[in-house]
Amino acid sequence: MAYEIPVTQARAELAELINRVVYGGERVVVTRHGKPLVALVSAADLQRLENEEEAAQEAAAEEQVISSVSSFRSVSSAQGEQHRFGLAAEHRGYEDRNR
Repeated sequence: MAYEIPVTQARAELAELINRVVYGGERVVVTRHGKPLVALVSAADLQRLENEEEAAQEAAAEEQVISSVSSFRSVSSAQGEQHRFGLAAEHRGYEDRNR
């Protein structure tokens, strides 16, 4: 659970709040009118959050690629293709029939 403090009080106690975060391992949420405004977290917490965000972005990009590739389907050989491409076209026709 994070320690909450109003912005006016946080200004007066900034050095103490920094110590609580760095040495006490706390997270401090600065509020204005009772609503969260900013958070003070350790540099290690920030790095961890950034790494998680980067990993989530990479996973989303991979999912998009997989989805795009999955949307492609095989197309049957066109008439005359077997004549032009020989065995490759025949093999492709065999694959198409056995799906």
